[in-house]
Amino acid sequence: MAKKNATKTTSRAATPVDIGIAPAQRAAIAQGLERLLADTFTLYLTTHNFHWNVTGPMFNSLHDMFMQQYTELWNAIDPIAERIRALGHVAPASYGQYARLSSLPDAPAEPPKAMEMVRILALGHEAVARTARGLFPLVDEAHDEPTADLLTQRLSVHEQTAWMLRSLLEE
Repeated sequence: MAKKNATKTTSRAATPVDIGIAPAQRAAIAQGLERLLADTFTLYLTTHNFHWNVTGPMFNSLHDMFMQQYTELWNAIDPIAERIRALGHVAPASYGQYARLSSLPDAPAEPPKAMEMVRILALGHEAVARTARGLFPLVDEAHDEPTADLLTQRLSVHEQTAWMLRSLLEE
């Protein structure tokens, strides 16, 4: 006689998030952070692509600069995703989600010339700054200081990087 293999399944009820921010506000902030995460990841991929594919007389300096920039972007991804989780939501983590959520276009299929790479990255950093800045009204209303701090840090990096990239485009 065959023995029945009964598997007992238990469902764990998630502990509700009670951090002093209303659920609707947490959801709205998390949705904004999802867009920031998608923008940051998209800009990371584009910057890494350009690091690999840059050519021309400025190869060494741009190759090194792009590496510094993509490293900074890579290190920014985790804190954004973890803030989404701290707000009680799931962080998006697929190319499809990022493509849907990001305000940035994908990197060109054919690598552009070096100065066009610089221009594309400057525009990308400005776009990410706009995404971050757009969250402040929600964050301020919810008195969400940890997210405000994260956004302030990201704005500082993106605005400074955009300025440095734009400076390379001046003649």
